[in-house]
Amino acid sequence: MHIVLSPDPILRQKCEPVDPSKIKKLRSTAKSMAKLMYKSSGCGLAAPQVGIPLRMIVVDCNFAADGEEAIESPTFYINPQVTYQGGEQEIDEEGCLSIPGISIPIKRFTRITVEALDLDGEPFVVEAEGFHARALQHELDHLDGTTMFEHLNPLDRIKAFEVYEEAVQGGAKPGDTGAVPADIAAAQPKASALHVED
Repeated sequence: MHIVLSPDPILRQKCEPVDPSKIKKLRSTAKSMAKLMYKSSGCGLAAPQVGIPLRMIVVDCNFAADGEEAIESPTFYINPQVTYQGGEQEIDEEGCLSIPGISIPIKRFTRITVEALDLDGEPFVVEAEGFHARALQHELDHLDGTTMFEHLNPLDRIKAFEVYEEAVQGGAKPGDTGAVPADIAAAQPKASALHVED
């Protein structure tokens, strides 16, 4: 298993739902995704980022806490659905394991609620805030074929992709973050059909 890099077409593909009867067969794949995420110093990874066009992500925002012993506690989300997003909207720089060597400022909602199935096929709900909410929104984007580049306007997208290509040619690998390209405006949140409260 390896991390797929942009502009691989699978990263622009809308992923298919997982058949609940087949979730248990995906356990080893999900655990391999988590191992690869940790190895690459990431806090989230979506199935299409490893070449699997299914609606499955893993997130662990606590693993890289500074000054504390790292304890792996991944949460696996099968067929995740956002039921709420709201709160303030904040701009922060984001990196991506599939787009190494570059960071992009993206405006995201600070609160999000996600319903999903776990690796036993049981439903659960997560209410996330702050960085956790940002990480979830980033990974969920991947399931709909949206990368950081698609959050940018066409001109900024071209600029950002040029910086990314230079970073990869310079040896950037998944987990490497980089500077924000000059003159790139903060990307706006995409429109959503969900109920959003401010």
